[in-house]
Amino acid sequence: MSQQIQRAGSHWAVSGNMTLETAAALLAEGVTSIAETAAGGEAAFDLAAVAAVDSSGLAVLFGWQRAASAEGKALRVANPPGNLVSLAEVYGAAELLPLS
Repeated sequence: MSQQIQRAGSHWAVSGNMTLETAAALLAEGVTSIAETAAGGEAAFDLAAVAAVDSSGLAVLFGWQRAASAEGKALRVANPPGNLVSLAEVYGAAELLPLS
């Protein structure tokens, strides 16, 4: 499976799908990216190039949030796809995620 997360300046660019088929690999890549973020810093993920999202995408974001918190880092998610925001709202989780 090809990488879905690439360093893009001061943030991480996520591409492809955030679905059941990619969730495990995407979670692992994100946790690695968070670990590479400076201590006490902000791990910022840009989802502008994400093509498809299902509820597994929410699970990935919560996994990234747990990993960032465990390392004392902040998490920010920029440009979330509309359907991701809609899913978060339906599940009552939108206010729990750092979506911007």
